[in-house]
Amino acid sequence: MTADTITAHASGTWKLGDLPVHRIGFGAMRLTGSAAFHLGTPSDRQRSLAVLRKAVELGVNHIDTAAFYFSSLRSANELINTALSPYPDDLVIATKVGPYRDHHGEWGTSARPDQLRGHVEENLRQLGRDHLDLVHLRRMRQDSIAEHFGALAELREAGLIRHLGISGVEPRHLAEALEIAPVVSVQNRYAVDRPGPVDDEVLRLCGEHGIAFVPFYAVAGETAERGATTAHDDAVLSVARAHGVSPAQVRIAWTLHQGPHVLAIPGTGNPDHLVENVAAGALRLTEEELARLDDARAQAG
Repeated sequence: MTADTITAHASGTWKLGDLPVHRIGFGAMRLTGSAAFHLGTPSDRQRSLAVLRKAVELGVNHIDTAAFYFSSLRSANELINTALSPYPDDLVIATKVGPYRDHHGEWGTSARPDQLRGHVEENLRQLGRDHLDLVHLRRMRQDSIAEHFGALAELREAGLIRHLGISGVEPRHLAEALEIAPVVSVQNRYAVDRPGPVDDEVLRLCGEHGIAFVPFYAVAGETAERGATTAHDDAVLSVARAHGVSPAQVRIAWTLHQGPHVLAIPGTGNPDHLVENVAAGALRLTEEELARLDDARAQAG
């Protein structure tokens, strides 16, 4: 079996509430250019549309996006709408609200609770939907998320949102949200070269509650929005050589090995990288390899 024949089915499945998804999804951040936001150069429009269509052909049915994912020429939501609408019945589109960028691409003040409806409706408009499958509240340094999450819970009751998630949170924020409404997904920064006891605890708590844990920048590492890292430690490189795969595929496989409730949303605007990312869902690491990667992660701290 080659990477070209491996689909997202190989990664297994998880339910976001009542919505089943394959554990390998797709992050839309890198569709807009060589780097996210106002960085890098804008992408080729037709290539980005082709990547989205290829992702669905490969069985990807979970796409992560946001209205603030845009460059000087491209909008991730508009690309998703153009490429995939009318949407497949099994496709789950997750978005996030809280951060804000103006029309020039400059970051503005994060949303107040009373502004979140506008953020939700902007995603609805761009995606051409009458409701959003899953909306994450991205915490922006608030000590408490209760008021913001409560505002989203009201929009869920109004039918604009089907399921709720949170992002960039600590265990206390998860507990706070669960007192208000069901949480089906938590998105935190998490990677094989980024140790973090707080995020380890959030991952554990999500498993206990049956909540999906969805790491971001798992492939990008410390380069974050600038793209996939080329700085891989010796453990990642040696495991990659042993399996004849790329370091990025090892990073994705390690992510999925952190628990059955862990999903991966690697992003790319490159069709070849897309195929490799999806194929990583079939990569099975040995206990010895996982231990080696975990040891290297611990030492990175």
